[in-house]
Amino acid sequence: MPEKTYHIGVEATMDVIGGKWKTVILCHLRHQTMRTGELARAIPQISQKMLTQQLRELEGDNIIVRHVYKEVPPRVEYSLSTYGESLVQILHELCVWGEENVDRRRSEGENVHILSRDDVPTNA
Repeated sequence: MPEKTYHIGVEATMDVIGGKWKTVILCHLRHQTMRTGELARAIPQISQKMLTQQLRELEGDNIIVRHVYKEVPPRVEYSLSTYGESLVQILHELCVWGEENVDRRRSEGENVHILSRDDVPTNA
């Protein structure tokens, strides 16, 4: 493997969980094990190709675990690995900060909101 040098610790963190979708995926998985279709419904803006790519990268970094059930058709579920669970507090803090930011922006007159988990369709 080639040598990798980071100038600050957050670079190493963002190398693993950075980008638009990885933290969103991880925030969903911190609550429960989910199938690919459930993640796609929970994150409707992500394409199937991008979801698959992000899941593979997170699995490759040992952040999530992919479990394939020997069924027809095969059922695949994703969950946080033990290592990935070490991110739960960080993910929680990011969510809290985001909620507080939305509240601040709303109080300043911006038309912005966060859907609750109950607003996400579970079957489609």
